[in-house]
Amino acid sequence: MAKDSPTFSPLYKQIKRLTVQALEAGEWQPGQVIPSEQDLALRFGVSQGTVRKAVDELALENILVRKQGKGTYVSTHQDPRAAFRFLRLKALDGHLISPKSLPLECIRAKAGCEAARNLGLEPGGPIVMLRRLLRFEGKPIVIEEMYLPGEVFPGLNMEVIKDWHGSLYSLFESRFGVRMIRAEEKVRAVAADKTVAELLNVAESTPLLSVERLAFTYGDKPVEWRRGLYSTADYYYANELS
Repeated sequence: MAKDSPTFSPLYKQIKRLTVQALEAGEWQPGQVIPSEQDLALRFGVSQGTVRKAVDELALENILVRKQGKGTYVSTHQDPRAAFRFLRLKALDGHLISPKSLPLECIRAKAGCEAARNLGLEPGGPIVMLRRLLRFEGKPIVIEEMYLPGEVFPGLNMEVIKDWHGSLYSLFESRFGVRMIRAEEKVRAVAADKTVAELLNVAESTPLLSVERLAFTYGDKPVEWRRGLYSTADYYYANELS
C-alpha cells in the first residue's frame, strides 16, 4: 500500500480507515503481528499518539488484539476465545460450553428476495445454503440455517464442512479469506413447529428463541445471513452492553 498522509481531522479516524484497508487487502493476515505504532506513525506521517488512538479503537472492536509484551496482532477466529464472541448461549450456571456441530445440509441455490436483500445480491444470484444442528453436552439445542454469497465461498460443500475440525468462522477465514468483523442480531420468541420440535427433541409449540444474524466482513460488507432457533430450557442468551 502506498504511503498516505491524511490531512483532515480527526486524523485517528483516517488512520483507522487506512489500517482496515490494509487488513482487507491482506497485507497482514489473521493471527499475524502488525507493525509497531512507531513504524505505522512513520508510514502514515502522523504522531504515535494518533496511531495509538486508532489502534485502541480497532482493539475495542475486536479487529486487532493487543498482547502484553508481544505487540498488536490481527484478531483471528482460530483463537478458541473468539468462538464465544459470536456464540452467546450459556448454561444456567453461567458456564460457557463448546457445542458440537452436526451439518445437515449444504446446497448451492439462487437467492430469494429476502436473502438477496440482506446479502446485497441480485435476486436469483448464487448463494450457499447451510443447515446444521448444534449439540451442547450431547443435547440438541440450536438449529441454524445460513445463507452465504456463492461467489465469496467457491467450493464450499458438505465434504469441506465435515472435514473441518473447528468453528465455521475459522473455516471461512482459513479457506476463503473471509473474516467476520461484526454482526447485527434480532431476537424474538417463537413456537416450535413439528419439524423443529423433532430436531431439538422438544414438544411441539415449545417456546424457542429465534435469533436472526447478519454478519459483516471488512468494509461493512454483509457475507452471512443466519437464522437460528434456540432451546433455552437449560441455557440462556447472554449479551454484554457497554
